Amino acid sequence: MAGTTSGRDSPARQHDGVSVPATADGPVPHVPIGLVTPDGQHLQVRLFERQQIELDSGCRVWRYKIAAPMWQAAADGGVEAVGFTTWVTADVLRPYRCVAYNTIPSHRVPTLPPEPETWGWVLRPVLGQRGRAVVHESNCRHAERAGAELQTEEALNALMLSGVDACHDCDAAAVLIPALQLGEGHG
Repeated sequence: MAGTTSGRDSPARQHDGVSVPATADGPVPHVPIGLVTPDGQHLQVRLFERQQIELDSGCRVWRYKIAAPMWQAAADGGVEAVGFTTWVTADVLRPYRCVAYNTIPSHRVPTLPPEPETWGWVLRPVLGQRGRAVVHESNCRHAERAGAELQTEEALNALMLSGVDACHDCDAAAVLIPALQLGEGHG
């Protein structure tokens, strides 16, 4: 990550004598920001971007890509300025007054759609009507707290029994009845 390299494929370019991240279009925009080191020193570093990440716990946090100026031994025996690039959290950064941080690219974790519920069916007896039952989609409001959970084949078999209907308030009738009709005359 650190170093002063040259050439067309270089991941870093010289800027003010220090190697900084670059793209094919040139150096990545950056602004100065303060960094507190583990031993309490305060350094001025360059802030290049911020990125939201999701931890294993599901918590989302921001991290910041910075480059700290350092010295590195050069091939000729001298030293040369380089930028050590790393990601840090906000608790070690100290923004400067009058610096516009809104120019730094920010990348949020995409909001993913909720996981689809597993599609299942519930066979619920009709209260007060012996031998009658209704097949509901598992998340149907009429399927709450009662009935047997079924897989699709079991739901189709149940619908072939006398006295069993498919609910029309959920997708049970719209999905299962056409499936039964496809199977008519087979078997």
